[in-house]
Amino acid sequence: MNRDALNQQILELAQEVGALSYGDFTLASGKKSSYYFDGRLLSLHPLGSQLLAQACLPPIVAARAESVGGPATGGIPLVAAITLWSQIDGTPISGFFVRAEAKDHGRQKSVEGVIRPGSAVAVVDDVCTTAGSLFRAIQGAEDLGCKVVKVMSVLDRVEGGSEELRKRGYDFETLLEAPPDGKVGVARQ
Repeated sequence: MNRDALNQQILELAQEVGALSYGDFTLASGKKSSYYFDGRLLSLHPLGSQLLAQACLPPIVAARAESVGGPATGGIPLVAAITLWSQIDGTPISGFFVRAEAKDHGRQKSVEGVIRPGSAVAVVDDVCTTAGSLFRAIQGAEDLGCKVVKVMSVLDRVEGGSEELRKRGYDFETLLEAPPDGKVGVARQ
């Protein structure tokens, strides 16, 4: 299946399972929005997790990432799906996630999972708005000396985050995007 067709299938499933809905919503930031996207309803759906992994894995492999990670909690199911699909695909990539704050017990780590210091990594999340969660995950990987070779989101709200990522030199890609009119569609590549 070609990339646009795969992303279209993701968009249709997001609407079908209620991950994407239209109406009048107030976001966590306090801003108003004509749509709401809950990526976890898609990444925790059996077919959704498979489609997301199928869409995300090729660019991650092409970037030569050795591990894929994301912020807790939105990135965790996406990372799990990609790592599982990578094994099925014959291109195994390990996974990690970055906590908002280090644990206050045990090893007191903020980065959990299989990540080798100094390796090439990809960072993924369900939504990119300001990219705050993505930047936190990027920082966690870079603090270990890793090079972030790819950054991806399922949905780019086109509210400055993707622009800031690219401005700082990160190779950013998204599957879906919502231009200012608020109509979510397949991302233009």
